[in-house]
Amino acid sequence: MRKIILVLVLSFFGQFAAAQDVIAPDKGIEGVIQNQIDAFLLDDFEQAFQYAAPSIQQLFGTPDNFGTMVRNGYPMVWRPEDVDFADLRKIQGNLWQKVIVTDQAGQVFALDYKMVRVDGFWRIAAVQLLPMPDLSA
Repeated sequence: MRKIILVLVLSFFGQFAAAQDVIAPDKGIEGVIQNQIDAFLLDDFEQAFQYAAPSIQQLFGTPDNFGTMVRNGYPMVWRPEDVDFADLRKIQGNLWQKVIVTDQAGQVFALDYKMVRVDGFWRIAAVQLLPMPDLSA
């Protein structure tokens, strides 16, 4: 129930963000993100690296470097308990997929995945952690 309320709150706040348009979900985008997360769950950083855009691949150089960054910087993505897809938005000409991730300790995170087309395939060009609204009374 808490997760449903959180998703609704995040969607509500997302409606008021400047210069963004919510667009229809894209199963291809969701599939790429889910496939990368599935690869992380198997510690298959070589496969996970394939879903990253060339700019990310150049930045980290190797799947091992990429894996180290994910383990240290995004542990909730490396070992999620649950993954839910929220709004796909177009912001200043870029597509951003909001993803709600619950880690194994039950903490909920909202992340934004910037998606780009590379040779006809969706790739992940950036991931950013979004601030969570304060739900306390």
